[in-house]
Amino acid sequence: MSTADDPDARAALHKGLVSGTVWVANEDGSSLTLIDTATNKVSTTLTGLKSPHNVQATADGDSVWAVSGTTSMAIKLDASTLAVTGMVATGTMPAHVVITPDLATSYITNNADDSVTAVNASTMQPITTIPVGTGPHGLRPSPDGKWIYVANIGGTTLSVIDTATNSQVAEIEVGTAPAQVAFSADGRFVYASLSGEDAIAKVDVSTRSLVGKTAVGPGPIQTFVSPDNKYLLVANQGTDDKPGTTVSVLSVDTFAVVKSVNTGDGAHGVVIDPSSRHAYITNMAADTVAVLDLKSLAVVARIPVGATPNGISFSTQTLKPTSETKLDLPVESGNSSTMEH
Repeated sequence: MSTADDPDARAALHKGLVSGTVWVANEDGSSLTLIDTATNKVSTTLTGLKSPHNVQATADGDSVWAVSGTTSMAIKLDASTLAVTGMVATGTMPAHVVITPDLATSYITNNADDSVTAVNASTMQPITTIPVGTGPHGLRPSPDGKWIYVANIGGTTLSVIDTATNSQVAEIEVGTAPAQVAFSADGRFVYASLSGEDAIAKVDVSTRSLVGKTAVGPGPIQTFVSPDNKYLLVANQGTDDKPGTTVSVLSVDTFAVVKSVNTGDGAHGVVIDPSSRHAYITNMAADTVAVLDLKSLAVVARIPVGATPNGISFSTQTLKPTSETKLDLPVESGNSSTMEH
């Protein structure tokens, strides 16, 4: 059997190529799975956070944030000790959280409230609530930290937040049900997955205008640009009745699909390591994370995680394997709504 046909041999060739930890939010497992990227094996599991929809490491890798949809809160963890270092209330049905490159402010989309909560990342105190478009879901900061672009999955627009004033300064029409955004490495363009059109949109940041669309797979949700600005990845989740199984790989230069890779049932979350060697994709219907080699554009490992893995993020911190750890969280009553996207 050749290496190409032997999953164990393929996985062995990719050991030690990437250093860090991939964090996975298991929405129906009330847990966070941590994967050692050097071995592509689970290093530990953190339990006790109800319905975590999304997780996000800070730019320095030192902290990780996660949101709980059923308790309407966000938590901050130390990426090395795994201790909970802060908690903050959000709006209803928090979906995604991001932190500005200067580590000063976090922004959390409140899916049911059509708003974004801005939080002081040091004091964990809310700064303000920002009205945005319908059903805000994914969001990301521009590389220079000046803007937050928000995908309003309940409508057809991206909201643009000015981080200097913490206010919405524009809404950009892009298409049906935008789920998440991704900036090009140089910050010139932002891409939005259009889950209602099976397409990806391209927006010129300088003019805040739609400049193109490309067809991808069914029900695209998460999207991510490789740090080397070579590839744009789009995870095609499909539907509950017919889960999608692929990630569309587009060339940033041509904005065309170069390959469609089968990663697993219900492909959803996407993150790429800083060296642009491996991408990591959550498969919500398979309870796995696929490791995609960005040189061969082939899956080199599939890692079992918790129930319904959703959001995913990369931290540069490397951890020693530990036993399952229960997070030290207070009892929260919250609301009982759940996320569907």
